[in-house]
Amino acid sequence: MPILEMPSWGMLTLALFQAVAMLALAPLATGFNRVIRAKMHSRQGPGLLQDYRDIAKLLRRQAVMPQSVTLVSLAMPWVLLVTLLLIAMALPTLTQQSPFPIAGDLITDIYLFAVFRFFFSLAGLDNGSLFAGVGASRELTLGILVEPILVLSCFVMAMMAGSFDLGNISTYMAEHTLTAPLAALLAALACAFAVFVEMGKLPFDCAEAEQELQEGPLTEYSGSSLALIKLSLGLKQLVVVQLFFALFLPFGRAVQWHVGSLIGAAAVLLLKLVVAFLLAGLIENAMARTRFVKTHLLTRYGLGIAVLALVAYLARI
Repeated sequence: MPILEMPSWGMLTLALFQAVAMLALAPLATGFNRVIRAKMHSRQGPGLLQDYRDIAKLLRRQAVMPQSVTLVSLAMPWVLLVTLLLIAMALPTLTQQSPFPIAGDLITDIYLFAVFRFFFSLAGLDNGSLFAGVGASRELTLGILVEPILVLSCFVMAMMAGSFDLGNISTYMAEHTLTAPLAALLAALACAFAVFVEMGKLPFDCAEAEQELQEGPLTEYSGSSLALIKLSLGLKQLVVVQLFFALFLPFGRAVQWHVGSLIGAAAVLLLKLVVAFLLAGLIENAMARTRFVKTHLLTRYGLGIAVLALVAYLARI
């Protein structure tokens, strides 16, 4: 088994910088989503920076929790934030290789996403609220339907690159001729579908009923705890989108560790993020909400595409 090389101080600094930058941009990303939704609905809506004001207001308020909660509910906001920050540190967003290779393994990151969903749902069951319990069960159901699509599409790319390291997969996609281009295209479509669902878009979530669906476990949270969770949910959108970029669109990154190259890579990354969130917003607001019990009728298409990607890889087409 290969021994993981410890990151240098420069790599560690870059990893911490990109994690903090993603955390700082998370409210801007969610605010951008709300602005697109408002414009497409022909209404004024909140401003682009409204989520910053909301989170700042919540951080100044005391967190009130039911007396029956255990350590699970108290630790959940921090667990969500830490798991996503670890993934954010490991993603090769600005450079060819992961700046934090200790957590840059694809299997490790998938497990971190699973930890996020597990604690998010468990906290909804822990606080004793029936409404939060319904939200937790829906979150787990959605995870069962979507996670196989994400895992299978990512594993196809890992097998194609011959490595589970995110940096190696990203470098392979950027520098090599693909042995199975159709498999890569199908895997990209399946992964994009899973990322769209993980971002909490219609028809899988609804802003007007967010407490009913993916944010149901947050019913009993308030104050600073709710602010941390909202930060984590916004950060998750950025993380899953950049995971897609690292695996399927790894262009525009710095080849050398120079300040100028890193700044240029950051500008390209911001442009890709704006385009991705704009497309996601346009697609979301062109759809109608469906009943949650019919979610499997939609996710089966994503799973089918992921299976076809695996078949195409095995056939080398």
